[in-house]
Amino acid sequence: MCRILIFGGTTEGREIAEYCAEKGIAATVSVATEYGAELLPKSDRIKKLVGRLDAGGIRRLITELECSAVIDATHPYAEEVTKNIKAACTGLEVAYYRLIRTQEELSDCIKAESMDELVKILNSSDKKVLSTLGSKELPKLAEVRSFSERIWIRALPVEDVRKSCIELGYSGDRLILEKGPFTVEQNIAHIRKSGAELIVTKESGAVGGFPEKLKAAEICGVKVIVLTRHAENGLTADEIKKIIDEMR
Repeated sequence: MCRILIFGGTTEGREIAEYCAEKGIAATVSVATEYGAELLPKSDRIKKLVGRLDAGGIRRLITELECSAVIDATHPYAEEVTKNIKAACTGLEVAYYRLIRTQEELSDCIKAESMDELVKILNSSDKKVLSTLGSKELPKLAEVRSFSERIWIRALPVEDVRKSCIELGYSGDRLILEKGPFTVEQNIAHIRKSGAELIVTKESGAVGGFPEKLKAAEICGVKVIVLTRHAENGLTADEIKKIIDEMR
């Protein structure tokens, strides 16, 4: 029987996995990629599972592990995954805890509630763009007019990401494949390297380096377009840790 199943290769997911390892609590962590698994703590108390799961796969995994609790620490923009995890836990009558990030103040940003709206905003000008949206949004960004000349992509240093960029028609000379989160100085260097007049980003919170992006943009005098996320109910990492302590 698995005491705790953690979904997510996020910073918060790693933090909870590390906490379980420190406390000697057995936990299984499900992440989408090998890269995410490499960042998890090396402990005989932590079992790592790699691979993207659909709704059926999530339900089967929870059933097979006979979990007593599931912690959903997936990315705040992975709404479909969260929906599937929550539905599986409800159906199987397993305790479900959603770990959420604090939302940021966006008063000085241009807000887009969807990728369609974001693309529309970008197509209203010819300005150069630095995208920090990640690889998932690459196909949609390719709908931007003259995207191969206008858009620089900053994403994880994974070969599959580089391959996807090239296959979609992005310029190999306009890729910044590095692991974040980034400091203000690193963000400034990337803005200047790309010559960006606009930055597009997700509201990734403090753990995702969002404040550093805003500060760098302010210093460089460029506008930030934020793909906003829906408000959701859940618990902080500290609150999740208290629940884990009570399970011991």
